Formats: sequence, C-alpha cells, structure tokens
Amino acid sequence: MGLRLRDTVGRQLRELRYEPTAKRIRAVLNGTAVVDSDRAVLVWEPRRVVPTYAVPEEDIAAEVTAEPARTVPEVEAAGFALPDVTSMPVFDPRVPFSVHTAEGEAVAIRTDGARHALGFRPGDADLAGYVVLDFDGFDRWLEEDDEIVGHPHDPFQRIDVRRTSRHVQLMLGDTVLADSRRASMLFETMLPVRYYLPPEDVVAELHPSATKTYCAYKGEATYRSAVTAGGLLHDIAWRYEDPLVDASEVRGLVAFFDERVDLMVDGVARPRPLTPWS
Repeated sequence: MGLRLRDTVGRQLRELRYEPTAKRIRAVLNGTAVVDSDRAVLVWEPRRVVPTYAVPEEDIAAEVTAEPARTVPEVEAAGFALPDVTSMPVFDPRVPFSVHTAEGEAVAIRTDGARHALGFRPGDADLAGYVVLDFDGFDRWLEEDDEIVGHPHDPFQRIDVRRTSRHVQLMLGDTVLADSRRASMLFETMLPVRYYLPPEDVVAELHPSATKTYCAYKGEATYRSAVTAGGLLHDIAWRYEDPLVDASEVRGLVAFFDERVDLMVDGVARPRPLTPWS
C-alpha cells in the first residue's frame, strides 16, 4: 500500500526532529554578534511546524544561564488546526518559544545589553551540548552573509508560483470581491494554494491596514481591509511589495484569505480551508 507523504509528516510532528545544516549561522543581540557557528542544526520540537536553530553552547559568545521553569497551562489543548496534515493542534510561530514540548532546560542568553534572549537545552542525547535559540529574541540573523527573517528556512519546504488563465473569483455571499483570469497560483508545501491577483482585478474597495507579517520564504506582507455592504473585513487581503527571491513573481499582487471568503475557480466553489488563519 502506498504512503501519502503528508500523512508521514503528520505522524512525525509528534516527535522531536532535527536536521544538520551546512550553512554558517550568526545571530546578533544588543548590537553584538553572540552566535557564530558552522555546526548548527535545525530543530523542531514536537508539534512545531517551523524550525529554529540550535548551536553548540561553545559557539555562543555570551553568558548562558538557567531560567526558572515556566508553567504553561493547557499545552495539550493549545495550538492551531491543520487538519489536512494532522488531527493534532500544531504550534506555528505565534505560539511563543517559551512553550516547550520536549524534555530539557530553559536558559537565557545574556550580554551587557538591556535585552536577553531565550534558549533551551534539549534533554535528547542526540542534541547533547546544543542550545536551541529563540529566533525572535535576537536582533538579527544571518545564514552565511544573507539576512533571514521570520524563522529559519525548512529544507523540506518550498514555494512554486504558476500563472493561470483559470477564472478566479473571490466572493462574500453574492458580493464579488475580485474577478480575474490572470491569477498567479502560489503552491507552498503543506499549505493551501493561494491565488494572487493583479490589483486591477480586485473589485472591492481595499483600505491599507497597519498590520504587517513576515514570512521566511516570501518576506514582509502588508495587509488590506475590504469595504463591503456588511461592514469592514479586517485584514482580509495582503500583498508583498518587495518579496524575497522565492516569491518575486507575486510582487505587488493581492491575495485573499479564502478561509474567510468564498473562492470560485472556473465557476466551481472551493471549500474553505481550515488552517491557523481560519
């Protein structure tokens, strides 16, 4: 019997996973480079869907001190739905680093500056001597000489963009929000297909929002709210004005959360996906 690969991935989400990387990894804290390692590994704690970096403790040029254990209530019930991959709630980057699902010791990385970053010494023998680092706790990260944002790249995840002449409509009830035959479809591993449309094909009035998010693969997204007869749909659409290389083909195009509106492709309604953004 064949195996659907995403089912295999779903089962592995329950485990502590790691993968060595050949990249030189550096991190800056309080203006000082405190991490410099060519022995880093990517680590996914159980239920985490994106990785973070761990480095040997001797590659950290700062004081590493034990932190008091933090009590995190209802960890089992926390998380977000990703039912096409697993029935277990998953932890995306919105779940703080301080929520740990592996055995180990919480630590802090301290310099003479005002801020400190969190870390974690995993109890797994395969990662003995390593400290997992809170990506958001540092000022800046470099893979070789290139800065990265959001989180480290997963080497088993990718993006593909394909132009399509299919008839794509975004609807809310009988109201057309967008109508295009010039969409670009963005395929991202384990996530729903996203349809990016030329702004000229967006029918709804969109108002810029102050919201911004960062994707490790696509860059900084800026958000738009749509004006409808029923009121304002907050942060329903987004675009990448200056995307990273992998997403350069969707520069300036507009995508909608089809978790919250209705997607029609060639006149056929697509079911609303259930994701962490639902």
